[in-house]
Amino acid sequence: MAVLLVMTVWAAARAATPPADMALIDAEIAAHPGQTGATLLDTGESALRARAWLADHARHSIEVQYFIWSSDNVGILAAEALLRAAERGVRVRVLVDDLLIDAPDKTLLALARHPNVDIRIYNPRHKVGTPLHTRLLNVITDFRGVNQRMHDKTFIVDGRVGITGGRNMADEYFDYDRDYAFRDRDVLLLGESVKTMRANFDAFWTSPLAVPVEARFDGLGLMKKHVKVDADEVQQVYRELHAYAARPENFAPEVRAAIAATPESFARLARDMAWGPVEFIHDTPGKNGNRWSLGGGGTSGAALAQLVAGAKESILIQSPYLVLSDRAKALFRAAVARGVKVRILTNSLASTDNLQAFSGYRKQRRALLKMGLDIREFKPDPASRAALMSRANAPARPPVFALHAKSMVVDGKVAFVGTFNFDPRSENLNTEVGAIIRHEGLARQLQEIMETDLRPENSWRAADEPDQYVPLTRRGQVRLWQLLPLKPVL
Repeated sequence: MAVLLVMTVWAAARAATPPADMALIDAEIAAHPGQTGATLLDTGESALRARAWLADHARHSIEVQYFIWSSDNVGILAAEALLRAAERGVRVRVLVDDLLIDAPDKTLLALARHPNVDIRIYNPRHKVGTPLHTRLLNVITDFRGVNQRMHDKTFIVDGRVGITGGRNMADEYFDYDRDYAFRDRDVLLLGESVKTMRANFDAFWTSPLAVPVEARFDGLGLMKKHVKVDADEVQQVYRELHAYAARPENFAPEVRAAIAATPESFARLARDMAWGPVEFIHDTPGKNGNRWSLGGGGTSGAALAQLVAGAKESILIQSPYLVLSDRAKALFRAAVARGVKVRILTNSLASTDNLQAFSGYRKQRRALLKMGLDIREFKPDPASRAALMSRANAPARPPVFALHAKSMVVDGKVAFVGTFNFDPRSENLNTEVGAIIRHEGLARQLQEIMETDLRPENSWRAADEPDQYVPLTRRGQVRLWQLLPLKPVL
C-alpha cells in the first residue's frame, strides 16, 4: 500500500482545492516580456507536484515528450491525469520513444481513441506493434537506425509553461521506487523559451519518425501486430484508470497536506523565478544526417561544447555516464591547460544502473584523472538521500541511490539543466534537449546543490579507486563488458 501513496500526488489535486486558472503564471509572464523565468525542481516530490498541478490547471493544451514511460504508479497516474485533462476539453499530445515504453497495447490504443488525445511513437523499431522477428530484422539491416533514440524529456502546458530535465515518467525518477531511486533534476520554465520548446515538440511531432500509435497495429502482413479495441474496451480502460487514481484508502495525511498546499507553493515558485535570457537547446529529429556511421554530432552537443570552450575559471558537471569522445577529451584538456578547474560527478560502480556505460568510463578513468580532471563518484547510500527522498513515502529500508541528473555550471554564472549525458550516445545518436540559463543567482544556487553532492559523505574520489567497495562478481561483470568495442553506442 505504501508504494501506492504516489497516486495522491496526481489524484488529490482535484479534491484538495476548487479548479483554478493559471492567472498567476499569466501575470508573471506579462511582467517580464521577452524573458524566461526559471526555477529548479531538485527533488522528486517537487517535480511531481509541479506536473500534477499543471496537468490539473491546463486550459488549452498539454504536450508531453519522454524517453521512458512505465506502467508503474507514476506512469499510470500520469496517464490518468492527462485523460482527465482531455475529458475537460484540453488537447493532449503524447510523444514517447519506442525503445523503453512500457504500456499494454490496448491501453495505448484506448487512450488514443479519445477525441482530445493523440499518441505518437518515435522511431518504432523495437516494441510498439513490432513482433520479435521484425525487431531482429531491424537490428540487422539498420543498426544505426535502431540505435537512434529520442532522449528528449519535456512537459509543456498551454505553450507558456514547460518542464525539462533528467526525469522520465517512472517511479524511480520521482523517489517512489522502494529499491532503487535516482538523484535527478528538472527545471521549470515560464515565458519566452517555452516557445522554442513547443516549436521543437512540433518538429518532432510532424517528423516521419513520429508514428501514430494506431498505425502500429493495423495487422497487415507479418511486420506489425494485430491488436484492436472496441468501444466497450475503451470505456473499461478509462474506468480502470479513474478508479486506480481515486482510491481514498491510499491517501496519506502528509501527502494530503502537501497537495492542499500545492497552489500556494506553486505561487511561491512563480514569484521566486530567476528571470533573464534562457536558451532552450535541442537536436533535430534523427539527430544528424548520418545514416550509416554512428558519429555525426548534433546541435545540443555543439552548444555545450561552446560553453566548455568559453569557460575561464571553473566547470562543474553532473553526468550519470561519463564516456568522453576524442573531441570531448580535447575540449577538457584545453580547458585544464588554460587554468580552468574541472570537476565532474558521475556514478560509482556501486551506484550505477548501467554496467555497459560504466565499463566505457572505467576504461578511460585513469587517463581522465591524468588529464587533470577532478572526478568524484556518487555513493549508493549518500548522506543527502534522507533529505531528498519524499518524507511521506520514506521506506523503512532506504533504496540504493544513483545519480541521474545532467547539469553543468560554468564560471559560477551559467547553468545547464537537461537530458545530455557526457557520452558518445548523447553526442552522436540520441536527440537531447536542455536549458542554458544565464542567470548568476540561479547558477550559484545550482552550484551549491551540486557541491553538496561532491562532499565526502555523498561521493568518493575516483582517484581512490572506489570499485573496491563492490563485490568481486560485479567487478568481474564490468571487466567483461570492457573487453567489447562498445564505445560508439555507450
